Amino acid sequence: MEIKRDVYLQKLVRKQGNGLVKIITGIRRSGKSYLLFTLFHNYLVNNGIPSDHIIEVALDDRSNLSLRNPDNMLQFIKERIKDEQRYYIILDEVQLLAEFEDVLNSLLHINNADVYVTGSNSKFLSSDIITEFRGRGDEIRVYPLSFAEFVSAYSGSKDEAWDDYCNYGGLPLILKEETIEDKTNYLLSQLKKVYISDIMERNRIQNPIEFDELLDILASSIGSFTSPKKLSNTFQSVKNKKISDKTIRQYLEYMQNAFLISKARRFDVKGKKYINVPVKYYFEDVGLRNALLAFSQTEENHIMENIIYNELRIRGYQVAVGIVDVYGKDENGITTKQQLEVDFVATQGSKKYYIQSAYALPSSSKIIQEQRPFLKINDSFKKIIIVRDNIQVRRNEQGIATIGVINFLLNENSLDI
Repeated sequence: MEIKRDVYLQKLVRKQGNGLVKIITGIRRSGKSYLLFTLFHNYLVNNGIPSDHIIEVALDDRSNLSLRNPDNMLQFIKERIKDEQRYYIILDEVQLLAEFEDVLNSLLHINNADVYVTGSNSKFLSSDIITEFRGRGDEIRVYPLSFAEFVSAYSGSKDEAWDDYCNYGGLPLILKEETIEDKTNYLLSQLKKVYISDIMERNRIQNPIEFDELLDILASSIGSFTSPKKLSNTFQSVKNKKISDKTIRQYLEYMQNAFLISKARRFDVKGKKYINVPVKYYFEDVGLRNALLAFSQTEENHIMENIIYNELRIRGYQVAVGIVDVYGKDENGITTKQQLEVDFVATQGSKKYYIQSAYALPSSSKIIQEQRPFLKINDSFKKIIIVRDNIQVRRNEQGIATIGVINFLLNENSLDI
């Protein structure tokens, strides 16, 4: 089974020989090792790179135990560099290498060395990368499988793939599990033994029950605005527990640094400014989110919104929740203000798109409700409504496009149709 991950492969290709350490990050089990050791390796070989100019070390392999010593590793690499041609050095699970920062910095002094590393667990998270390799590292973020990647290795129909993707998410190994029981057990095992335990270990969390309960609350409210203060009040009113908003803010940062959740801030469309609170949180993988809740809350409309958010991030967009202020007069002539919401404002350089995730448009009133925020935005950027129905694309007289979610996800140019 080969899973196409062309988005990341092309990023690696573009960054070849740029003089920086290419650091492949992302949630554990998202396919970082497969990307380097299989897809990138095959690309290099197919483009004429001799195999002895590709130096690969999997540091989690017991047979490479001696190479976890920094001096042994440097000697091992330097002994294999025989000429002035470019050598590709690929180190997997580099956090197992003692003093790995010094080793990577030393490799940067080898003019014909092009270095690629992956790392995971509590010692190698996003915040560490930024701190340790400022100006010398080039981070490539890998996400769980997009729907298009999932479909590329799925044996059933697109609709069957959608059902599985909504329920069990896009961790690559989920494609190898055949039964519902096996898929569920895999997700629960990864959640408890890998993701949560990593966060607990790294941050020395003293009250894991509180942390687990917060994660459950977030999983139950994807797509809803919240804040540390609001979550603190929820603990007090629903669970009769006092947890400070400061502690909750720390827990949320831990989850984000471990790539378990992502935050979408509000964006004032007319004022062109970000608003820091409240925010929305989405899960990096909807399968993990569903497993947290024992698959008891699998409403397709909320999961679809989460999937669209992740897709926009995978495509390289900064994603916010749009707020549009609309002013009017009441019957007494008093000025009123109403806030309309655009589910996603996706920005990349000079490009911007306004997107609504509307599971269904069963009536004219629902269509008007979804279109109304768009009609109050006075700019020429594209406005798109994504629905569950299997439609290609429809455009009304105002230029607002409607497209089915599967077609949107499978067409990499769907934002520009």
